[in-house]
Amino acid sequence: MLNVETRHAIDPATAATFDTTELREHFHVSNIFVPGEINLIYTHYDRMIVGGATPAEGPLELDHVAECGTASILDRREMTIVKLGGPGKVTADAEYDMVHGDMLYLGMGAGKITFSGEGRFYIISAPAHQTYPSRLIKIAEAANVTLGAAENCNERTIYQFVHPDVMKSCQLVVGMTKLQKGSIWNTMPAHVHDRRMEAYLYIDLDESARVIHLMGEPDETRHLVLKNEEGAISPPWSIHSGAGTSNYAFIWAMAGDNVDYKDVEMVSMETLK
Repeated sequence: MLNVETRHAIDPATAATFDTTELREHFHVSNIFVPGEINLIYTHYDRMIVGGATPAEGPLELDHVAECGTASILDRREMTIVKLGGPGKVTADAEYDMVHGDMLYLGMGAGKITFSGEGRFYIISAPAHQTYPSRLIKIAEAANVTLGAAENCNERTIYQFVHPDVMKSCQLVVGMTKLQKGSIWNTMPAHVHDRRMEAYLYIDLDESARVIHLMGEPDETRHLVLKNEEGAISPPWSIHSGAGTSNYAFIWAMAGDNVDYKDVEMVSMETLK
């Protein structure tokens, strides 16, 4: 079963008037991993799609998505698939066996996609202008950088999978950040990048744990309370930062004009409100 929800773009002045229910309606990513279903959110932020596939009792096929306007979803798009939970397989232009934390890049024209096996598959897709080779990337093959310090509660390692230092893509940049035990803060000091949007998915949290995801303009911040395997859609004008009740990991994905990971506008702590 395929379900697709469309999220239209919201400007910062309108977002500043939202209450909790409205914020969650427009920016919260939840209930994408339902057994036997593929659930997609088609956003009007750089036309990124985020979603999940959970095969459960049998394989699930992803092919025609009416919102994309093409016969098959990858006719004019590229995609990254992140494996969560038990081992599984993705079949597209080839067969790819995946385990928890693996990321699979599928280039434009890779064909219909079939998901099978255990666990869940997190899906990220953006429009593409050129075909690049599909590639399965293990965490050992990702570029990585360790930042922060234990005394600031933000000791973390950033793993860059679909990234210019690892491979070529059209506009998708995707990776994973893991916080060490005792660390809870990510992406603070905060930043924005007006040339590209971003999507977060928080993972590896206990059932009772939560992350407070910060969003909004730097001087007009808001927050979302998220549990394991929930996320946030972050418009280009918004900060994207968070603090958890324990350490966690999160998948970050960007699409837009620039694939330069460092193309950001830093926000000083004094600016935040």
